[in-house]
Amino acid sequence: VEPVYPHLRKHPALLPGFTDRGSPCKQENGRWVPDFAALEANISADTGLLLLCHPHNPIGRAYSDDELARYAEIAQKHDLIVCSDEIHCDLILNGSRHRPFADLSDDARARTITLMAASKTWNIAGLSCAFAIIANPELRRDFQRVSAGMTGDVNVLGMTATIAALEHGEVWRQKMIQYLRENAELTEARINATGKLHMTPVEATYLAWIDARGLGVENPQKFFEQHGVGMNDGADFGAPGFVRLNFGCPRDMLEEALERISRAVADC
Repeated sequence: VEPVYPHLRKHPALLPGFTDRGSPCKQENGRWVPDFAALEANISADTGLLLLCHPHNPIGRAYSDDELARYAEIAQKHDLIVCSDEIHCDLILNGSRHRPFADLSDDARARTITLMAASKTWNIAGLSCAFAIIANPELRRDFQRVSAGMTGDVNVLGMTATIAALEHGEVWRQKMIQYLRENAELTEARINATGKLHMTPVEATYLAWIDARGLGVENPQKFFEQHGVGMNDGADFGAPGFVRLNFGCPRDMLEEALERISRAVADC
């Protein structure tokens, strides 16, 4: 489901016999929503895997139970394995509770590979520790067989840090969530105030997905880089004309970046 984290787009094509068929999201009533009709139309007889980003990077959605149930219905109907990337599950900003895809039903649990890590929330990506939760023993054996030699072993520092974060990091996480909420609100207000840029409210993650097509420049990412702001190119996510801004930073740094963006747009 696109736009989506670039590695989810690119990695399937690296495997023999695999191709990526991205299905677009759409905007309704000022928010990004899945286009389930387009998703189903993109499924063929040889489709075997649904890659789900939940919460969704970069559009910042925390999917509702109804949306997840529709994904589960499609997966069951077409007998798809679901790989649910839930690495941002501890970064819900809108007050809702994260619902793991595998928690929806026994059928969903039996067909789901859930990917998680403490790396995003607790800023320990450099320790290279992530994990998969696979309830179905047969699917777990297949996963281990296919991933053998492709993924490294867990290092003891990363494992220790992950356990420490999950067991003892909740008080810090709650304070961080409040800080991110304020950063998200500030970012949305300043971006939309430019008149030529637009972003929808961020429900989860620390990422702003900005529609820069109104600028009329060929490459918004390069344009803003030339004005002193580094952002990700939307083309890498499957959406040229967009940029992704990381607002998970100190407030003064964010305010400086937003001021540079505002000046760049005013001069455009």
